[in-house]
Amino acid sequence: MISALLVSVSYVAAQMLADIASLQIVSVFNLSLDAGTFIYPITFTLRDLAHKVLGLKGVRTLIIAAAAINLFMAGFFWFVSILPPDTAAGSSEAWGAVLAPVWRITLASILAEIVAELLDTEAYRVWVSKVTEKYQWMRVLFSNAVSIPIDSLLFSFLAFYATMPTATVWQIFWGNVIIKGIVTLVSLPMIYLVKDRNQITE
Repeated sequence: MISALLVSVSYVAAQMLADIASLQIVSVFNLSLDAGTFIYPITFTLRDLAHKVLGLKGVRTLIIAAAAINLFMAGFFWFVSILPPDTAAGSSEAWGAVLAPVWRITLASILAEIVAELLDTEAYRVWVSKVTEKYQWMRVLFSNAVSIPIDSLLFSFLAFYATMPTATVWQIFWGNVIIKGIVTLVSLPMIYLVKDRNQITE
């Protein structure tokens, strides 16, 4: 129960941080990418952990719940941004300029998350049920290899197509894929942090 709670909270928190950071486009090694790319890939591994402790139906519910929470967060930030700041208390309009959501980017991020995370879940299920229950790190590699390109493609083109040169959009896509792939490799050991609820052993 405790492991399920911790994994679920960590998953939602990482989703929220990634969505907030995705509003900022940064340049890393001459690659353009949204800053959420640095933390979002961890959610795929956390989702795999959630699959182990919650099961298929539980993790699907978690994915939809996280999307709903992120949508509410974006709406709340927007609501706060349209309220007049109390400058006498030291408040500034800069808050709204930073955190008020750019709706196209926000919705693109949430839609890409739902599709990619559900695909990741299905890929994970297929690997465990049809290939092998052993070598848990391979589950993560396989499911992420399916979900990362789909997530990156959906987000890049839904968020930025026709607002910037297509070549730049493709650069954002490849930047996302590369960084997410690296983060996936780094986060692989996390899959062993919790026991499978079905007590699958290596």
